[in-house]
Amino acid sequence: MAVVAAGALALAGCTSDSGSGDTGAEGGGEGDSSEESAGSGEESEGDMGGEEGSTALADMGEVTTNDDTVSFSSGAEEYNAYNGNTANTNSTYNAVVNNQLHSGFWYWGTDGTIYPNEWFGSYEQTSEDPLTVEYTISDDAVWSDGTPITSNDFLLAWASTNPESMGGAETLGFDPVSTWSTYATDGLETEPSSKTFTVVYPEPYPDWEIAVEPPLPAHIAAEQGGMEPDELAQAILDGEGETVAEVSEFWNDGWLFPNYQVEDEALVPSSGPYTLEGAAWESGNQLALVPNESFFGPAPATGNLVYKFAAPETHVQALQNGDINVIEPQATVDTRQQLEGMGDMVSVESNQQMTWEHLDYNFAEDSVFNDENGGLAAREAFAMCVPRQNIIDNLIAPISEDAEMLNARERFPFQDGYQELVDAAYDGTYDEVDIEGATAKLEEAGVETPVEVRIGYSAPNQRRTEEVAQIKASCDEAGFEIVDAGNPDFFESGGTLEQGDWEVALFAWAGSGQVASGEPIYSTGGSQNFGGFSNEEVDAAWDTLASSLDEEVQMEQLKIIEKLLWDNLYGIPLFTHPGIVGSDSTLENVRPTSVQTGVSWNAQQWVRAS
Repeated sequence: MAVVAAGALALAGCTSDSGSGDTGAEGGGEGDSSEESAGSGEESEGDMGGEEGSTALADMGEVTTNDDTVSFSSGAEEYNAYNGNTANTNSTYNAVVNNQLHSGFWYWGTDGTIYPNEWFGSYEQTSEDPLTVEYTISDDAVWSDGTPITSNDFLLAWASTNPESMGGAETLGFDPVSTWSTYATDGLETEPSSKTFTVVYPEPYPDWEIAVEPPLPAHIAAEQGGMEPDELAQAILDGEGETVAEVSEFWNDGWLFPNYQVEDEALVPSSGPYTLEGAAWESGNQLALVPNESFFGPAPATGNLVYKFAAPETHVQALQNGDINVIEPQATVDTRQQLEGMGDMVSVESNQQMTWEHLDYNFAEDSVFNDENGGLAAREAFAMCVPRQNIIDNLIAPISEDAEMLNARERFPFQDGYQELVDAAYDGTYDEVDIEGATAKLEEAGVETPVEVRIGYSAPNQRRTEEVAQIKASCDEAGFEIVDAGNPDFFESGGTLEQGDWEVALFAWAGSGQVASGEPIYSTGGSQNFGGFSNEEVDAAWDTLASSLDEEVQMEQLKIIEKLLWDNLYGIPLFTHPGIVGSDSTLENVRPTSVQTGVSWNAQQWVRAS
């Protein structure tokens, strides 16, 4: 199935917090793949439903799609983009749907392991110097409208990342999250409408295996740009930027659903097990996908897959009432107790997630945290008064006894190398609240107090509301005036996050263990660098890291990056998200995952026991 833009992290703060918005974009880790039965409201950990010890999709043999209905909710945010690969649409609430509409060469297992989709095609690394990978698309691979999936689709996927060889962003005008062409600078070696293509990376690229993501239909984009599919493909091969740019506006905006309806089903063919063609969309309530009758992979087990747009605080009751069959709510003490109290009608599972909560500073000209205003001293003052340990003790530790303060961005505490990275990058300065020190730093910053700081986040979200309340109780004593600026439009296109109507942003990045996924977040001008942070040393370290396959080099550069992010205070990491999943106990194959795709990663395999 598709993934949340694999080369980036996904916004995780915009869903119910299964890890809830990377992503957007970060992290990596190992999951627990133990198998235990979780039937009678009993809580279990790990990976349920696959082969013994396997983190891959279950082998279900021949599947005949039934006419049953299974429902799931990732939160109140409504699906709004068939193209989830732009900076504004790369979110988990789009990905949970698009995962069932788009397919590609690979998928993530529940622990971040990369598995091939052999029914889609095959790929092989044929050279290390230069790094060369040959891809073959299955002859059976077709879009739901009958158009073959070919190199044309992957050529557009590459071109949409604004390759410099065709003039870059200014000329082409695509608004991507992926940075594939930054590494595959010479494009694809292929012919129009071919079932094979080759990618050559002039420099080693650690995330090459996930760089080639599920494509969007190039024949639709070409048609909307007024040309034939092979004409567009040839223009990409020939580096004709002006011709290719004719499809960028449609690529950016033509696959959006601002009215929360599919206006023209012909524009959204599927390459996955389900489709929007014939789907029932009740705006504000639910979207019911139907099977893709032309799907060339394993058939979906259940005929109707329904995504409910329901606020997180309603999920537990909706599960008990049978209104929603699978939920991945924000893990709280109350949530766990409520789920376990439902007895054998509900299965409950918990896991560790590659999703992490953080506070990011706004470096815009009018922000107190800009270097020309309060600058680093103001950022240090805020960091000194944020009660990180208190937030964990009150909100996270009661549901995850191993919870600890997160002091790195590119490793999780449950991963190898985490402590080594922290020891090299961070000295513990902001582990404990220091009101006196924060007050002094604000005075050093030379700003008039109280300093208003709007903390923006996607509301409603009870845990984040409580986080902001705890920050306010502490930081107001140091000379800040903390304002809870949570609102439902925070992650919307043109919404609060994008517009910069905040001094501090509170959300999460959801990742899957990528090596170089953080680059768009921390690099100057990065597509996910919402606060406008800029540091030449950080940029240089990312360039080195992203062009090396040597794990020692990668760790060396991560140490440099993490230390610079701490020393300059890009933002403040808080904690990794504990995960909990509740499901109708009659369902089989509901399996939590640590990665950014969330529990619906294998929704095509959910089925009621016969």
